[in-house]
Amino acid sequence: MMERYEIRLSGSGGQGLILAGKILAEAAAIYEGRNAVQTQSYGPEARGGASKAEVVISDGEIDYPKALELDLLLSLTQESCRKYSGDLKKGGILIIDSGLVKDLPKGEFKVYSLPITEIATEKVGKAVVTNIVALGILTRIAGVISEESVKKAILARVPKGTEELNMKAFDEGFRAGNELLS
Repeated sequence: MMERYEIRLSGSGGQGLILAGKILAEAAAIYEGRNAVQTQSYGPEARGGASKAEVVISDGEIDYPKALELDLLLSLTQESCRKYSGDLKKGGILIIDSGLVKDLPKGEFKVYSLPITEIATEKVGKAVVTNIVALGILTRIAGVISEESVKKAILARVPKGTEELNMKAFDEGFRAGNELLS
């Protein structure tokens, strides 16, 4: 039984992190029958300002919806990495976009560095799916939600006509995460 697993997806507005958070929460709740809660916040400027989405997953009751001690932090910008890495618990996981996060924080957590935006741009062909590439990486590295559940949630959430593009993005991210772990 999983007591409580806390995830924060962070970066800047316009990177699709709120959607990614909703997809993760739905994968856990709808497709795996667990308890999940998703919260979000972003700066007053819609694009470019700070943005974060939090997902708390548990097999038991979730008595508080906010993430306090992160099991996993995804940082797509240097600012978000600096701002939130202190919230990672000892032994937690930090996933960073190596193309955008150069200054790594010190701490007792495991760091996974991948060129997330570059994977979206070069292997999938569109930077707009960076969030879905990141979901693939996170799904593989965290191992908390199944690949199948996340794929179902992606297909249920993405705009009609973009399903194939988003599946390719997820698969590229999952593959990159797999390569990093092997």
